Amino acid sequence: MKNNSRPSIVAHCDWSKDPKKRSMAVARRSDGKWEIALPEAVGRTDRLFDTLKNRALHDGALLLGFDFPIGVPAFYGEATGLGDFRTALRSFGTGRWSDWYSVCEDAAEISVARPFYPMRPGGRKRHHLLTGLGAPTPDALLRRCEHGTATRPAACMLFWTLGGNQVGKGAITGWQEVIAPNIDGIGLWPFDGELDRLLATNDIVVAETYPGDVYGQIGIPRRPPWSKRRREGRASVAGSLTDWLKARDVDFEPGLGSLIEDGFGPGPTGEDPFDALVGLLGMLDVVEGRLEPGNPRDPAIERWEGWILGQQAE
Repeated sequence: MKNNSRPSIVAHCDWSKDPKKRSMAVARRSDGKWEIALPEAVGRTDRLFDTLKNRALHDGALLLGFDFPIGVPAFYGEATGLGDFRTALRSFGTGRWSDWYSVCEDAAEISVARPFYPMRPGGRKRHHLLTGLGAPTPDALLRRCEHGTATRPAACMLFWTLGGNQVGKGAITGWQEVIAPNIDGIGLWPFDGELDRLLATNDIVVAETYPGDVYGQIGIPRRPPWSKRRREGRASVAGSLTDWLKARDVDFEPGLGSLIEDGFGPGPTGEDPFDALVGLLGMLDVVEGRLEPGNPRDPAIERWEGWILGQQAE
């Protein structure tokens, strides 16, 4: 990455619809080196951008990653007739789209103007979404970056809001609280152009991330099987995180090494700061040019779907 496009602050938010489960890892550039802080709570989202910008030691953009979807399937985007994702974000929640963020209780309520479903279990099927939105196949409701890869299965479709792997409710809260209110003051990658250019011309650049992809990128093994929801699982891959820190010329707060070795504390809540840090390390590898941003030059992706930072196109 060119020197004039290197950000001053890089931050990664492990998102949740529950504000208490939102964790963030932050790195700031000082004298050409990155200083990585201990993971912390995201806190008030209405102050998030200003709070992070105020931590910068010199001029430069804030690059902020969120692990919720940023974009819609191209099939759905075209069905809205709104032109592009930026235009759609300004419209969702207003006028014809006033119920857009309201999750449907019943399959009969599903429409292009109200696509999220279902509110609760009990006879709710994913094919109800296909019928309600007029999608020809399940793949039509997946963005290209959500398709299965050599290292992971396909993601859950954006508009489905039920079960442990659903992402719809996180997208709703993320767009309402962070993206839409600030849409005119941020560079939105990759919709607004290449990452280098956005960082050189914007104070704030926002990108979508996925820590599950970063595991392989920074050398965290998949086998033997381990679970990020268990302390011993997180501790079992501590060596990969400490190896990353040793291999890069970075500084980090006292206590970060111990936190990593400890498995980020007892209980399942440790997975939130774990993924916050993992996502940050992947973002720093992109910023320092060790990993390409990854977005394919595809009009549908740049207009509607977006891309996951660091995910390489198959």
